[in-house]
Amino acid sequence: MSVVKINVLTVPAEQRETLEKRFAHRAHAVENSDGFEWFELLRPVEGTDQYLVYTRWRDEESFQAWLEGPMKAAHQGGGEESGEKPKPAATGSTLWSFEVVQQAEPKSA
Repeated sequence: MSVVKINVLTVPAEQRETLEKRFAHRAHAVENSDGFEWFELLRPVEGTDQYLVYTRWRDEESFQAWLEGPMKAAHQGGGEESGEKPKPAATGSTLWSFEVVQQAEPKSA
């Protein structure tokens, strides 16, 4: 079954817009990766400053191939105008890993 990777990003309130814009500019960057199944960026509503970046992959090997290839390349790029690498919007990051053991989808009406 699939694997789920959740990157927990601690983002100060003043950096939220920056983080969301960066993800929007990289929209579709992961979609053509072999083994990619799903992506969601989850904004906290209350009680936390942590965003969740949810991705789902066919298997661990697909995730690792993306991590070492397209993801690494996307995070090594320079700034838009100055040529300098932009300062991270998040002040911390933790990666959670899960295996999907059960799933359900809505029944058609």
